[in-house]
Amino acid sequence: HRLITTAIITTGLAFGIANAAPYTTGSKVEAFSAKTQHDKEFTFKPTDTQFLLITHDMETGKKANSVLTTVGPDNLTNKKVVYLANIHGMPGVGRMFALPKMRKYSHTIILGDNAALIAKFPEEKNKVTVLKLSGGTVTSVKYWDPGADALEEFLK
Repeated sequence: HRLITTAIITTGLAFGIANAAPYTTGSKVEAFSAKTQHDKEFTFKPTDTQFLLITHDMETGKKANSVLTTVGPDNLTNKKVVYLANIHGMPGVGRMFALPKMRKYSHTIILGDNAALIAKFPEEKNKVTVLKLSGGTVTSVKYWDPGADALEEFLK
């Protein structure tokens, strides 16, 4: 019985770890629902998206928002760009200050407030993860430094 139990546990752990692995080239991105900075429900549809931008920290998010503001919400929509900001783990006091600032932006910010959702996205410190999608499948994973790199180079 121990051998069978050990095999079941090992298989279960391996399956759990595999499911927790971040998206890579060739991965199918799953649809999800989350709130926007305006507290509106947003359903992410991978097949309707060409570029998914993800920020994992507040400082990078501020830089990204500055650039995205200059691009404008219509241009982002036309290029099928969706922006997801990781706010999971942000303390309540931080949210009291961050969310009102986010509401001032004209582009949509999807609030990633779920650890399981955020864990699906690869991360490079101080950079925005840029997933290029085709038919809901990741065709490339790049990392944009909004303080140094032109966004246009990442939306090709």
